[in-house]
Amino acid sequence: MTPLVGSAHARGITTLTLDSPANRNALSAELVGELRAALVAAGADPAVRALVLTHTGGTFCAGADLKNPCAPGEFLALLRELAELAKPVVARVTGHVRAGGLGVLGACDIAAAGPGSTYAFTESHLGLAPAVISIPLLPRLDPRAAARYFLTAERFGPAEAARIGLLTLHADDVDQALEPVLAGLRRASPQGLAESKALVTAPVRAALDRDGERLTGLSASLFASAEAREGITALFERRDPSWTS
Repeated sequence: MTPLVGSAHARGITTLTLDSPANRNALSAELVGELRAALVAAGADPAVRALVLTHTGGTFCAGADLKNPCAPGEFLALLRELAELAKPVVARVTGHVRAGGLGVLGACDIAAAGPGSTYAFTESHLGLAPAVISIPLLPRLDPRAAARYFLTAERFGPAEAARIGLLTLHADDVDQALEPVLAGLRRASPQGLAESKALVTAPVRAALDRDGERLTGLSASLFASAEAREGITALFERRDPSWTS
């Protein structure tokens, strides 16, 4: 099979590329498994100072693969590995991010995006809720903005994403904007990076420990519900779900 996650290394930085354009880099069981394996390998490599997580195509990640989803526990494990990795993870986004993809973005330490990126928590329109992804996101997001976008599923752009804490920065040229970030990471010591990351990720890691099992169970029950089946069927059939007024 063609790999769904590419890996390249240069000057202390390993770039992991989500490369499943056929399903808009959705979180299939295979993609999540490959990404977890790539994180473990990079974490064990002393030549890696930091990671960049990016994508091919026009979508960073479309959320759960509704035809071949990963188990909620596997997704939770991915978020935990991103938060607990001793090396910083920088998200580089030049396309759309939806639902579970926003959880991946929230678990990264630094997130940068270009002008064409868009964001939406689409779960409420499918009979679901942003359950597991709320764990890394709620410690970072403006509470009023989280309430609005979790509930309404509105789409918003990179300036708003930066304002509410979803992004670290946005720019017309995201690679140019990331140059000083990556330069700073290359100059930092491995110990300094690991201990500094542990400080800033403490609220996320605590939330993962406290809420992970409960919200994984909630996610599984919602996906198995009649409302979610109707919402997902309506999505595939390109119609409004039955509850739309």
